[in-house]
Formats: sequence, C-alpha cells, structure tokens
Amino acid sequence: MMDMPLPLIKNVVLVGGGHAHALLLRSWAMKPVAGVRLTVINPAPTAPYTGMLPGFIAGHYSRDELDYDLVRLARFSDARFLLGIVSDIDRDNRTITVEGRPPIPYDICSINIGVTSAIRSLPGFAEHAIAAKPLGLLAARWDRFVDEAKTRATAARTSGAGTAQPSVAVIGGGVGGCELAMAMAFRLRQDGHEPNISVIDRSLVLDELDPTARREVRRTMTDLGVVVREHTSVDAVGADHVVTSTNGTTQELPSDLVIGAAGATPFRWVSELGLATTDGFIDVGPTLQTITDPNVFAVGDCAHLTWDPRPKAGVFAVREAPYLLNNIQALLQGRKLESYDPQADFLKLISLGRRSAGSYKFGRFNKGPAMWRLKDQIDKRFMTKLDELPEMAPPKIPKHAAGGLAEHIETSPPLCGGCGAKVGIDVLAGPLGALPASVRADVTHLPGDDAALLLTGGVRQVITTDQVRAFTTDPYRMARIAVLHALGDIWAMGADPQAVLVTVTLPHLGRGLQEEWLSEIMAGTAASLADTGAEVVGGHTSMGAELSLGYSITGLVDREPLTLAGARVGQRLVLTRPLGSGVLFAAEMRTEAKGGHVTALLEELERPQGRAARLITEAGGTAMTDVTGFGLAGHASGMVKHSGVGITLDLDAIPFFDGALEMSKAGVHSHLYEANAAAAPMTGGYTDPRTPLLYDPQTAGGLLCTVPADAADGLVAALGQAGFEHSAVIGTVTDDTGQLRVA
Repeated sequence: MMDMPLPLIKNVVLVGGGHAHALLLRSWAMKPVAGVRLTVINPAPTAPYTGMLPGFIAGHYSRDELDYDLVRLARFSDARFLLGIVSDIDRDNRTITVEGRPPIPYDICSINIGVTSAIRSLPGFAEHAIAAKPLGLLAARWDRFVDEAKTRATAARTSGAGTAQPSVAVIGGGVGGCELAMAMAFRLRQDGHEPNISVIDRSLVLDELDPTARREVRRTMTDLGVVVREHTSVDAVGADHVVTSTNGTTQELPSDLVIGAAGATPFRWVSELGLATTDGFIDVGPTLQTITDPNVFAVGDCAHLTWDPRPKAGVFAVREAPYLLNNIQALLQGRKLESYDPQADFLKLISLGRRSAGSYKFGRFNKGPAMWRLKDQIDKRFMTKLDELPEMAPPKIPKHAAGGLAEHIETSPPLCGGCGAKVGIDVLAGPLGALPASVRADVTHLPGDDAALLLTGGVRQVITTDQVRAFTTDPYRMARIAVLHALGDIWAMGADPQAVLVTVTLPHLGRGLQEEWLSEIMAGTAASLADTGAEVVGGHTSMGAELSLGYSITGLVDREPLTLAGARVGQRLVLTRPLGSGVLFAAEMRTEAKGGHVTALLEELERPQGRAARLITEAGGTAMTDVTGFGLAGHASGMVKHSGVGITLDLDAIPFFDGALEMSKAGVHSHLYEANAAAAPMTGGYTDPRTPLLYDPQTAGGLLCTVPADAADGLVAALGQAGFEHSAVIGTVTDDTGQLRVA
C-alpha cells in the first residue's frame, strides 16, 4: 500500500517576525509537529536585528548584514510566509485579519510584533518625524538621509554657497536614543560632514545608567559633537525644525531629520483585541500564554511579564524563543507547558558610534574596542544562526528500490514549482505529434500556440488550459498568479477573457483545512479576475500529494487572433516583463534566494497583463505570445519557425528580475532548463552569464510581441505609463530565415 502524506489538521500562526519567532522558525524545521500548518505574517520579507542597528547607522554593517530573512526561514521550516500587516485578531472565530486577503484561521496564535516609539500626541510628528521603532522603517529612512546629505553638500559646493551641514534631533535620551545619536554623528563625520546632532530629553539623559556609566557615555557623546539638551521638552515638529521649551523659553531648533526614541509604545490595535494589558502591553503568564486566552501567546517587547516585569530588551525575546517553541508544541500535543524564568540581570552592551562599545552589568562599566569586538561577536553569532541554515538530510532510499534510483535522485535537479514543473518539449513532441489530425471545421489549431480557435455561430472563441505545481506556500497568492498565468494565452491572442473552469488538487488535509484552502484559492482567483470580465463557471477538485491549480479559459476575439505566425521582417520585439522567475523559484525552494527578491517577483506576477495586450494590439502588433515554460528563447524560436523569419535578441536590452542573474551564476537552474536549451539553439552569447536565463521557464511571464519599428518606442512608453515599467524593446525581426541570434 502506498504511503500517504500525513494530513494537516491544525493551524499555528505567528504574527510578526520578531527575534523569538525567527528563532522558532529555525527550530521548528528541526523538530516539526506532524499535522500542523505553520504560518508567519510580517509587513516585510526581512526583519532587522535590534543589536546591530547602531552599527548599521554608523556604517559598520550593510543593510543585508542588519536584516535576517524571514522568507528563507519560512521555507526552511516548511511554513507559509504572508507579506502583510495584521490589523485585528478575532478570538471568537479564531481568525486573523490581514488587509487585502481573506481572514487567516488559527488554532494557536503567537504575537511578536515589537513596539513603536512614535510620539502620537506630538504635533507634526506623524508628518515630519520617524520613530526609532519599528527598526526597519528607520533603517530605510536613514539610508535615504545619508544620500540626501551627500547630494545637498555637493550642490552647495558646486554653487559656491558653502557646505550644507546636516542636522538631526533625537527625541529621547535613553540608551537607545544616545546610541543612535553617536552612530549618526560618527557616520556623517566619516562622510565629510560636520553634523549638528542633538539629543533632547525632558529629564536627564541616560538616567537608567549609574553615574560612572553615564559619565563615560556622555564623554563619548561630547567627543563626537553630540549636543545634549536636558530638561527640555519638544512641543512640535516642523518640516525642518523642532520647537523646544527649556525653563519656559521656547526656540526653534533646525533639524533635517527628527527621530522619536522616547520609550516604547504598544501598537494601538493590540489594545482592541480584548486581551488583558498593562499600559497597552499584552499581559502574559510564565508559560508566555496571554492571561486572557491560552490559545494566544505573546513574546518580546509587545508582552508584559506579569509575574516578573522586565525592561524592553531584545535579549528577553531571544531567551523566550525555546520556551515559546516548546509550549506551542506542548499545547498541540497535550503535554505540560514549561515556565519561563527571566534572568535577573543581563550584559548590556552600548554602541559608542565608532568601533567601540561599553559593557554594563551588576553596576560595573567598561568601554573600548575590546567591548566592541565582544558585541560584534555576539551579534554576528545570532545572525549567523539565522542565515547559515543547516542542510536537511535527503529522503532515504527504501531498501527495496529499483537499481539506479539513488543515482537518478542525486543527478536530477529538484522538481520546480510553477511553469518550471512542465514536461520538456523533447518529451512532448512525440505524444502530441501522434494525435490524429483535426477534422472539425469549427475547430482551428493555431500553429505553435497553446490554444485553439472555435467558430460558433460566426463568433470567434479562443480556448486554452494551463496547470501549475505550487511555487509558493500561500494558496491565496498562488491562485492569484496561476489564473493570470493561464490568462496569458487568452491575452496573447488579442482575446477578451470570458469563462473560467478551475481544477484544484489539494494536498492531504483535514476537513476544516480543506474548506480553508479552497476558500483562499477561490478568493485569490476571484481577486485576479475582478477586472478582466471573465467569470468562474465551475470546476473540479481532488486530493493528491501536493497542491496544484489548473484553469481552462475561453475568450472572445472579434478579429483574427494574434499567433506566432505574424512576425514580419524589420519589426521590433517588445517584452513586457523581466525574465528569471524560474531561477528564483528554484532558488527559493532551496532556501538560497533572498526574501526581498522573491516577494518583489510575486508582486510583479500578480499584475494582470490585459491592459498590456490591448496596448500592443493598438500599436499594430502582428505576433504575440506569453513567455512561459519554454523560456524566452523557446517562444522566440516558435516565432522564427512559424513566421519564417529570423530574430536577433539584444541581450543588453532584456530585463531580468533582481537576484535572477546572481542565482543563475551560482548554478541554480530550473529542472526544465536543459530541455529548453536543447530545443531552441541560438547563435551567439555563448559565454555571457545572462544567456542561460533566456532558457529559464517563466510563470505568468511577460507578453512577447512584434510591432512595426516606428511604433516600438511609443509602445514601451505607453506600457510604462500603464504600470509595466520593465517593458523593453529587446530585439529585431530579420530576414535570416530560421536563425535565432543573440547580439
């Protein structure tokens, strides 16, 4: 009897990508609980590590070094990653609200969203200032500010107006605010500026330190030119200044950048969940379950440890992670939960701008380069743990297996998702060629295209079908893209979508999750069809080893459809979307792609191309196809064959998705790559590292068309205005019959 995969019957959802959740994802991969679907929701594909933020601000670390990759961690733990912002948790129905998608069901939920340092009551803060937390927003704003400061300084020198010196005001004189001020002062001085950096506090700066530590840190701040303004309140924030009051005296302090670092404030929506809170922070007990609801956990800065209150510090989130993992799994399995006992004190390491740090514990303070090296070592050890993921053992070969099975598995690339899972053209050619010739007068096979033309009562109707294996762990997002992938054949023929049949193969799920997944799939399908004019008219469902989605679609066309056979000598080739989705999907499955590259790819693929097809038709397009499983080279080769022309591709003009070339150079390819390369030989470009991407199978790939030469640039401009900003003229139709060349 064939072994069936174990069904998924429970949902565990992690809200936020904080330190504890990141560590949980890594550990879950080593010790998963069978039958559980794990989901993580975060506003960005990466999250910054608190301990390295001052070092990033000072220029000691790059942004890549600051961030850990939640998409990679999710794939490693076989979890679903959802890019979005949670706005509500309905505890009665056990669902989580994320804008723009159906509710997310949960059996167990954990919240690790950190805090904000926005000063909501301060006039002008929301419009003109940036909070120190969330850290990711500050990191991005600081990058822009550094570039802006360089630009202003260059412009001032060029105009002879002297040097424009950047000014920064940090509101809040705790350790965090002072660390940022010192880091900013150091970085701006390294860039040749003489910055004006102020730390403003309504009380004493560094009041949480003892006198010795406070004196030493203050001395470093003075050395870096940071001005301390104590017993001073900030009354308002303007576009280029802050309004301060000191002993009743009001003044305007010039400031190009204002940062709020005055303590930790909980996010507003948390207080509306009906959970017990203390000053807005979620009350939890020793097991890290909320006092109100045992199915909801909270960790990190957003939680209040009711039995032993602790300051807001990343070290506690890190220490909580193994207890959170154990207790969530214990709750799932009916085991006894463990109590978390926070440490009484911990080593506080304070960044001092330059590569120097102060250490503070049990009332003792030390500072200098040695403390920086210690801090750097601790921080990098944490990041290495999240970045260098252990290689998982390959599946074991059964004792009784056919000879050569192990060798086949070892030499064959992993099966890709999306269009990269198609059967190669070398395999398709024989079986498809053996089909009997059409004898129906009302059915026209279109040479080289994946659709047919039906004539019914004088009405031209195009029909096509497509099916893809899962390329993302999110069924909703997969459905959104998969139906657009199938619509590509309709749009490529100049037709308007009409009716859609959906074929769903679900993995082995419990009955509750079957309904959840189908609801997500149909909601995703409906979202992408909303503005196309097409309607879902039925379909079919089945259960299988894994998720796959298929769509059979009809479209109406009031003219002869565009095909591969319409290219004319002298025309230009236009492509509406970058290449490289196959490589990126293959790399993501191996946890080698960057999460930012993957999420940017998915966002691009969610863009319908019906408007692009109409613009191509209006520009006089004569041939069109969508670039899918056989890659750009394969589809261009189809034009060459069926139009009786030649094509020269301009490699320098072809757009590629961010990260695709990097992964291709690293040797990552879809399993369909070799078959595609063999089926569409090209002349030229043999040693160029971009050439392999021309054979990369695309999911929901761009439209490839030929238009008159004098219309090409105008078409690209119109496509750009319609949101297809990566569109490009990528080649020329030549009279070199039968030749596909790369220039």
